[in-house]
Amino acid sequence: MSDTVTLHDEGYREVNFDGLVGPTHNYSGLAHGNVASMSHGGLVSNPREAALQGLAKMKALMDAGYAQGVLPPQQRPDLGALRALGFTGSNSEVLARAASEAPQVLRAVCSASSMWTANAGTVTPSRDAPDGRVHFTPANLQSSFHRYLEPETTGRVLAAIFHDERHFAHHSVLPATPAFSDEGAANHTRLCGEHGEPGVHLFVYGRQAFGGRIEPQKFPARQTLEASQAVARQHGLSDDQAVFAQQHPDAIDAGVFHNDVTAVGNGPVLLYHEMAFLDEQATLDELRRKMATPLIPVRVPLEAVSLEDAVASYLFNSQLLTNPDGSMTLVVPGECQEREAVWRTIQNHLLAGNNPIGEVIVKDVKQSMRNGGGPACLRLRVALSQVERAALTGRVLLNDGLHDELTAWVERHYRDRLAPDDLADPQLADETLTALDELTRILQIGSVYPFQLG
Repeated sequence: MSDTVTLHDEGYREVNFDGLVGPTHNYSGLAHGNVASMSHGGLVSNPREAALQGLAKMKALMDAGYAQGVLPPQQRPDLGALRALGFTGSNSEVLARAASEAPQVLRAVCSASSMWTANAGTVTPSRDAPDGRVHFTPANLQSSFHRYLEPETTGRVLAAIFHDERHFAHHSVLPATPAFSDEGAANHTRLCGEHGEPGVHLFVYGRQAFGGRIEPQKFPARQTLEASQAVARQHGLSDDQAVFAQQHPDAIDAGVFHNDVTAVGNGPVLLYHEMAFLDEQATLDELRRKMATPLIPVRVPLEAVSLEDAVASYLFNSQLLTNPDGSMTLVVPGECQEREAVWRTIQNHLLAGNNPIGEVIVKDVKQSMRNGGGPACLRLRVALSQVERAALTGRVLLNDGLHDELTAWVERHYRDRLAPDDLADPQLADETLTALDELTRILQIGSVYPFQLG
């Protein structure tokens, strides 16, 4: 065991695994409580532009020296789900019946929401796990039908990439019931010194399934305390390694459907909105008590940035990245520049404040933002040692060659216009299967999709 820990201490880096936007990226307004998703429902999307915007963000961060990975999209439309719901016949007949009899169901099985890999699951680095392995639990995403369809394929993808049992451990999805509603890393932050040092895991929940009384009144709370506690147990985290904090219900009712819309952490820094936590002081006190490295809280008060501005700009749904000199870079969506109060806060409070944030990079991810996902939604953070990175299966760590191949792949297979009514087009389903089959060969991850498994 001591040899394993010593080995894992070498060359730790955090890899951001971004989700490739799928060919059926569309605006169906499926996510109740996600203000951007609901307000843009019915608009015409541009899947090609969406995927290229995501790849451009990945490439920019790779070029800046950050470790960048790629996760594939899901198979959509999910024809198996439609057949399980009683739609029969050929693919074209199944799609036509669904479009006629249950158009919202059709939109759900075509959702490209797996692009937001912050919801793919929860990860514990080997440095924190008692067995010295990296632990993964796919999120059950049971709070919405279109996302509930994802975990099975997500589990196969993660198991295919992080395949070596000497280094990686995979856990079962939690029971898909309201009591164990789990939305993954969007409600989880690991705080530490450097990535290879011991960390404390901040799990944020919206409600308690058993015994809780304080809940939002307008929109649903998607994460339960019981789910967060179960994941911590699966990964072997001790009481000293975990902090469980309740999300402020007023924030959820304002459209903060995941905690990563009001808080982002990196290393010892926790950048958060005043309304992120129900009991702000108790949360900070417990983090300070359990962390080996002093916590650096960066608090944005309500008077500086309203909840409405926080949700519209996704200031906190940004990537906070550590530079070699110890400073940090904040990667924000372009919408932050469009909100005067937000941009003023970035310039006068974050960059000029007494904290490690020394640079802000603005990226255009509008296609994702219109569906309610910013830069932080688009990535799953996995801290890996040099040995663990070498143990990955396939071509999933981005380099210039892979970026160019994926860009050409998108340009070959993706449409530049997709309206909700187009989702019934059987040709779109054929195009998607062809594209995904080619993608698994590019990434060299084997057969992970239902159509490939027979």
